Amino acid sequence: MSFVLPEGLAPEVYPLAWLVGRWRGEGVVVHPHVPETPVVQEVVVDHDGGPYLSWSSTMRLAPTDAEPEGRVWAVESGFWRVPPDRPAELPADRFPVELLLVDPAGHLTLYAGVTGNGRIDLASDVVVRSPDAVEITAATRLLGLVQGELMWTWDLAAFGEPLQSYASARLSRQP
Repeated sequence: MSFVLPEGLAPEVYPLAWLVGRWRGEGVVVHPHVPETPVVQEVVVDHDGGPYLSWSSTMRLAPTDAEPEGRVWAVESGFWRVPPDRPAELPADRFPVELLLVDPAGHLTLYAGVTGNGRIDLASDVVVRSPDAVEITAATRLLGLVQGELMWTWDLAAFGEPLQSYASARLSRQP
């Protein structure tokens, strides 16, 4: 499958170009304090020509007869960037990457990690919360392009529990 760089994309974010687009699919959330629940997620990754990508994600509970649209479970937005300073120990086919996310539940999370070959590995560098937000002490995310689909997982250390699986999904590119 060939890939064409999105028109006007800044060269700084070429390592993330495969993320650009609209994605939708199904997944699950589960944690010791959250029963396993099916969700539907929509993600939009876009650019305006600047040296970053924008990220917008809405996760809804699976539709029911009472709520055919599905109730919103989580919303987040933020920005991806590829820092200009490249660690000397990084292989030539890997690039440093950062993701800054904010959610209306009162969290701001800065992730740092590595991308390359259709995969992104991230770990929280800092998690800031408003006084009434649930305490999250750490998070990791893994995103990968697998046979044209976006697969991702999100692990959280929250509710006094150690880092463990919280959410995952399989998303298809939308027209």
